[in-house]
Amino acid sequence: MSSLMIGAGIGIVGLLIMLTGIPIAFALGIVAVGAMLLFLDVFQFNMLANFVYSSLEDFAILAIPLFIFMGAVFSGSKASTDLFEAAQRWFGWLPGGLAISSVIASAIFAAISGSSPATAAAIGSAAIPEMKKRGYSNAIATGAIVAGGTLGILIPPSVTLILYGIAVEQSVGKLFIGGIIPGILLTGLFCIWIFIAVKLENRGVPVGSEQYVNLVTKYSAKERVACLIQVIPFLILIGGVLGSLYFGICTPSEAAAVGALLALIMVVVVYRSMTWRKLMNILLSSTKESTMILLIMAFSAVLGTVMGFLNIPQDLAKLVVGLEMNKWMIFFFINIFLLVLGCFLPPAAIILMTAPILYPIIIGLGLDPIWFGVLMTVNMEMGLITPPVGLNLYVVKGIAPEIPLTDILKGSMPYVGVIAVCIVLLCIFPGLVTWLPSKIIGG
Repeated sequence: MSSLMIGAGIGIVGLLIMLTGIPIAFALGIVAVGAMLLFLDVFQFNMLANFVYSSLEDFAILAIPLFIFMGAVFSGSKASTDLFEAAQRWFGWLPGGLAISSVIASAIFAAISGSSPATAAAIGSAAIPEMKKRGYSNAIATGAIVAGGTLGILIPPSVTLILYGIAVEQSVGKLFIGGIIPGILLTGLFCIWIFIAVKLENRGVPVGSEQYVNLVTKYSAKERVACLIQVIPFLILIGGVLGSLYFGICTPSEAAAVGALLALIMVVVVYRSMTWRKLMNILLSSTKESTMILLIMAFSAVLGTVMGFLNIPQDLAKLVVGLEMNKWMIFFFINIFLLVLGCFLPPAAIILMTAPILYPIIIGLGLDPIWFGVLMTVNMEMGLITPPVGLNLYVVKGIAPEIPLTDILKGSMPYVGVIAVCIVLLCIFPGLVTWLPSKIIGG
């Protein structure tokens, strides 16, 4: 039996086991152990514990629980409300300004949390009630939060980018810097769509009417400047984390430690919204989420090692590169493949399972691995807003249970197209990803 046939069998069995509802980490572990028993010798099977240990001994992995803790600390405070209020005062004058403010607040919060569900929950809990009170439709109100939340896995610090960097041994620092411009671009595209959607939904409504006035919120220059005090803690935190990383003062793990410490100090001193009970709950939830990701990492690495022994990634790369097909057509099918997986699996699992397999193909096609890592993350954003396992959909449903899921889907689906437009732009202009890392870090 050829290596590719074995690889296909492993993939099919793995998906079938996952569909039973067993946790992804354990499903990967079962497949990995089964493949070792069937296709490898006893000596390699005896190395199982060593494979698991070696997959988690990388110092860079420490950044994952620390960034998760940092985001959880801010998510549990009133910081997200202050951030939304500041964005609202600056952008509320636009038609659909509250929804646009939600996306911009999500983009800033994403630079703190690194988590899409945390971003959607933190900003949505403050923004959705306010938008509903101002007469926004269910679709626009929830769509902005569902889409804005996805920025959490793209704008650094991003757990997804850390996982990709570790999986394919690429610079996490370069990946973080490479995600900045695409994050800003996608934020802008989201805002443009909201502006268009509000205009289409309210076409024919007179500018001076009550309905139109409810869609805009005007503040004086003094009020707008005064609210900047609310975002200073965010700027300090973002500057402390990203600055220490980009200027070579800290490694990603050390930068995560700086961020976690600053976040805790700010919530205790500035926002005064931390208690021992809250801290214990934050530590518990952060530990659970981190453990889930680390278990997926460990068993994905074991499965990847098994497939490496069987030469599956190498043979697949040779087959794909040898096809008489334009490299962009191959890249298109890779994106479709990732999108389908994103409908059923969380981003962390997809990155860890597929990145080691796709990496040789990307290198063989002559594509930049940093660029691909950012585009892969953008693709993962689609999976967060598409059923049946679109996590952000259910987060928003949880914080706004009175809104039908059909309305949430109606509001979120256009953003799939917006994200696709972003991917096309990054393909046409790859420098949007690669230019900044080359200027700051070099190479």
